[in-house]
Amino acid sequence: MTTIEPAVRFPDLSPQAYAHPADRAARAALRSIPGVDVIVKKLAEFSYERTYRQVLLGRSVRLGDNQLPAVWAMQRQCAYVLDVEPCPNLYVTQAPVGDARAVGTNEPVILISSGMVSFSEEEVRSVLAHEMGHVHADHVGLLTTMHVVHQVLRGLLKGQPLIGLPLRAVYHALLEWSRMAELTSDRASAIVTGDPMLTCRSLMRMAGGPVSGLSLDAFIAQATEYHEERDPFARFGRFGSEMASDHPIPVRRVRELVSWVSSGDFDRIRSGEYLRRGQEPPPSEEFDAAFAHYRDRWSVVVDRAGTGVQDVFSRVSEWLGGSGPGESADAHTSAGFEGAEEV
Repeated sequence: MTTIEPAVRFPDLSPQAYAHPADRAARAALRSIPGVDVIVKKLAEFSYERTYRQVLLGRSVRLGDNQLPAVWAMQRQCAYVLDVEPCPNLYVTQAPVGDARAVGTNEPVILISSGMVSFSEEEVRSVLAHEMGHVHADHVGLLTTMHVVHQVLRGLLKGQPLIGLPLRAVYHALLEWSRMAELTSDRASAIVTGDPMLTCRSLMRMAGGPVSGLSLDAFIAQATEYHEERDPFARFGRFGSEMASDHPIPVRRVRELVSWVSSGDFDRIRSGEYLRRGQEPPPSEEFDAAFAHYRDRWSVVVDRAGTGVQDVFSRVSEWLGGSGPGESADAHTSAGFEGAEEV
């Protein structure tokens, strides 16, 4: 049996200690949209997660003490550092990109791609720490919801744009939140590894691939250049590309992480000065303003999409109870990384 090396632990660490403010506000606003909690609940009630796990068993390789034990031990170590239960289900699947994801409404599942074998051991640990950050911050329910909604739009409601319009509005709200959630989990990765530059290096690898000789300093400078672009046409031109993805682009993530470390919060957490579970303060005025911004913005979008939201959600519930018309359960619960760019 592979043992876990001693590591710094942060007992009772609250996710709010490192959560990106936009992540917290956007998630709270999402919960206020009628129907979102219905989908999350239905995921727990129906067989989606059980089917998903069966597909993983059949199409991926489950890791454990007898299968890539070093990677399995890394995942447990990351959970130990964040003071959260390790995921009992860790899989590797065939995909050329270096990617990973965490899903599951009841029992989280972490999936890593075979493309990560080109990463160094430290980089793999930083990616696993990122995914455990999603688990610790309680992102997995909404991330799974986003995945299922995407599959419904591509399957059950494909070719029915008017009926699917309300659900598509919710999907785009989920997309925007998920981009903010990634920034939170990047912070978790830095906390677990104790090295924010390692997290940045992993992001550079995901952007550039397994190319030797890449300079992290140059990549960070590139991130600053991207952030400080003043040309309004250039900024507008890249906006659509960013909004269509469930992850922020790597250069933005690097910039956000470096800025957070510079604020001093990283050092304070690593020194033991952090917010504990159960001691979370009430929302601040800044949080209230951000929450109101997301809530009003998304509520208007959903309202404009039509009044058939509950009808769409009823059909989603019916789909979750089966395999969906015209598609197999494998198609809906596939663990592939189609269109993925980064963790």
